[in-house]
Amino acid sequence: MEWGIYMHNTIGSRSFGFVASLLLTLTAFLLIERPAFFPLDMPTIIALLLFLAVCQALVQSIFFLHILQEKKPRWNLIIFGSTICIILLIVLFSIWIMHHLNYNMMPHH
Repeated sequence: MEWGIYMHNTIGSRSFGFVASLLLTLTAFLLIERPAFFPLDMPTIIALLLFLAVCQALVQSIFFLHILQEKKPRWNLIIFGSTICIILLIVLFSIWIMHHLNYNMMPHH
């Protein structure tokens, strides 16, 4: 199957992206809401949820934001990558600050 036909701004492309988004969201929902369907340990579930989140972001970016369709000079892709880097920095440093705040607020014996 050729994926190029799904990358263009057509009804088929949007339908494929919509169905893929629904499946990814439903899978993540079922992982949390019905853990009996997936007899996995907690670290595996967390890793699977992170993987599903990255897949969801890629589907949204490709099929709805059309990040990969610009030919030259790909300014949207550069701005999108910069935005992702800034968001990652904010999230990672927030986690780092909360971890150190938790460590420093605990009484030492």
